[in-house]
Amino acid sequence: MILDYETLKFIWWILIGVLLIGFAIADGMDMGVGVLLPFLGKTDEERRVIINTVGPHWDGNQVWLITAGGAIFAAWPAVYAAAFSGFYMAMLLVLFALFFRPVGFDYRSKIEDPRWRNSWDWALFVGGLVPALIFGVAFGNLLQGVPFQFDEFLRSHYQGSLLTALLPLLNPFALLAGIISLAMLVMHGAMWLQIRTEAPVSDRARSVAIWLGLVVVLAFAGAGLWVAYGIDGFRVVTQPALDAPSNPLAKTVVAERGAWLSIYHTVPVAILAPIIGFGGILLAVLLSVLRRPGLGFIASALGMAGIISTAGLSMFPFILPSSLDPNSSLTVWDAPSSHFTLTVMFWAVVLLLPLVLSYTAWCYTRMWGKVTVDGIRAGSHTAY
Repeated sequence: MILDYETLKFIWWILIGVLLIGFAIADGMDMGVGVLLPFLGKTDEERRVIINTVGPHWDGNQVWLITAGGAIFAAWPAVYAAAFSGFYMAMLLVLFALFFRPVGFDYRSKIEDPRWRNSWDWALFVGGLVPALIFGVAFGNLLQGVPFQFDEFLRSHYQGSLLTALLPLLNPFALLAGIISLAMLVMHGAMWLQIRTEAPVSDRARSVAIWLGLVVVLAFAGAGLWVAYGIDGFRVVTQPALDAPSNPLAKTVVAERGAWLSIYHTVPVAILAPIIGFGGILLAVLLSVLRRPGLGFIASALGMAGIISTAGLSMFPFILPSSLDPNSSLTVWDAPSSHFTLTVMFWAVVLLLPLVLSYTAWCYTRMWGKVTVDGIRAGSHTAY
């Protein structure tokens, strides 16, 4: 079966969205646990309990991020190139923070020195906090537009220097988006700890999940109002056929207030995304109160998927809007690779994704169960 170019462009928009959501749910959980580590673990044994809830899985979960980056590079090369110019310093900051995770997990328990172990606990905290915050900041800046443009030869030019590129990204709306990202990932990690640990760690995680869930709901609502009344969105006025070869300058785009909400008028079913976002997080809070963390974890995952989908749907068909020259904005229809490239990648996903999901499910099944202080003392099935 050969899919037409227009269909493949849309499919890859969905697939990359799924990869980003999968990363947020799987590796976001690990990052959330890392952020909570110095606070929920009052003793070294409790901290080892917390680490061992994610220790066997964190590196596999991080593959979601690597896969998403590779997919963007192959499916949307123009987005990859322009984004690295605009977010170069932010991406380096995330990369350096991520360095702490493998080293922290592997080295922490090698030496029985409280100062040594405490230092690596805070390193794991940084390795979870910085990426969780910066990813949200990046989404906040996408909604406002990135200062780049294409010349007549379709060469991307970014306005700003390398050393000063980070500060403009830390604007108020982007920081609010960063708070949403950080709060929902840490909440998700707290839901996981409720499942995999016993009191008192699980009780502390329960309290954190309840409060952070309320923070996510309030911040998400505030961001929605800000998008509606405080920043300009982008709207395509004219464009070539959707199955035409990629050419970002062949369309006309305008920036106007409220444009990011237009999809909820043209495709009313899209309103399900923010409803699922609010509903999933609130349900997770309720289930934490009722001490049903298993269902709460599923609700939290649905809420995160709804929040991320809300951002993606609101921007559709834009992927990387340009605040410098709206016509240079990259969309689902003019950013992708060739028809052949998208086709080969699509069939690779069809063949390999079920295998990856099956293997991941098997790993979680084989290493399931609560991690306890007694188990840590006995040294059974613990490596960290």
